[in-house]
Amino acid sequence: MRPEPFKIERYFARYEFTTRYLLCASDCEAMTVDDLLAYEPGAAEAFGRHWLGYTESPGDPALRAAIAATYQGIGQGIETDQVLVHSGAEEAIFSFMNCALEPGDRVIVHSPCYQSLQEVARALGAEVVPWQADPAAGWALDPEALAGLITPRTRAIVVNIPHNPTGYLMPDEVQAALVETARHHGLWLFSDEVYRGLEYDPAERLPAACERYERAVSLGVLSKTYGLPGLRIGWIATREPEILGRMAAFKDYLTICNSAPSEFLARVALRHHEAIAERNRGIVRDNLALLDGFFERRAERFAWVRPRAGAIAFPEYRPGGIEALARDLAERAEVLLLPGGVYDAGDRHFRLGFGRRNFPEALAALEAAL
Repeated sequence: MRPEPFKIERYFARYEFTTRYLLCASDCEAMTVDDLLAYEPGAAEAFGRHWLGYTESPGDPALRAAIAATYQGIGQGIETDQVLVHSGAEEAIFSFMNCALEPGDRVIVHSPCYQSLQEVARALGAEVVPWQADPAAGWALDPEALAGLITPRTRAIVVNIPHNPTGYLMPDEVQAALVETARHHGLWLFSDEVYRGLEYDPAERLPAACERYERAVSLGVLSKTYGLPGLRIGWIATREPEILGRMAAFKDYLTICNSAPSEFLARVALRHHEAIAERNRGIVRDNLALLDGFFERRAERFAWVRPRAGAIAFPEYRPGGIEALARDLAERAEVLLLPGGVYDAGDRHFRLGFGRRNFPEALAALEAAL
């Protein structure tokens, strides 16, 4: 397979580590190893004694148990042996697409989207059909439109809840309709849930797709809600043994097993996942208040749909030409925005990230440059 270049990663390769203010980061505030170990008495000493041999290919059993515990209480629970740990979310996406799809299959993808959610399928020879979010309706999805996209060749529906890059959080009744459509047609439902737990109103948190549908595969990661991208720990959870077994065998040709130190630190993080998530929700809430003021002051040039979850939004630059503006800001003011073209979403929208503590300083730099 020959996938097209990953536009976001190529853009970041040029600017991410040379630009002072990263105003498009998708993750929340990171922390040091010491910060993380401080959540649990004795963890630092235990980490120093941790064995650096191979780990179990599906993931350390204690880590998988900790992941499974995060799914309890909303829908049908997930057991330890229904979790498969990967090196970040990207490996899990790649594995699912290779194990679930054949050339000529049809895949319906929530759009705009993180590129790998559609590009891996396309590179495998599948037909990718967008289920287009509507910016005029708050980036909402239409369940009736989804039904019209399904044909006998359709094998999977791919969604992202909460959504990257818009911050859209579908209502419970829309998720229920999505699940019933997938069930009626016997389709795989791949649900990217990397921002789950970062809903601004916890009462709006949806069941994970894997809790609601027997042929759903839920994707999770420590990078976004928990601000731990350096650990490179992601996972899938599913109640369908067929796809779980295929993906476990396919992983033998990828990373085989995960990093032992990362799995130890991931266990600590997940035992304290709610405290870490609340820390980051606090940062997001404070930064959102600043964004409300910014967009009110700059309404003649910018418009946005205020997100309901996550650490990113997808505002509109009314004059158009956001790619040129982003390039100018990066080179002249050391402020990085992510143009919507990397999502194949035209030249008016851009991704804005507000999950980090230096956001007030970065936003002030943007406003001064404007």
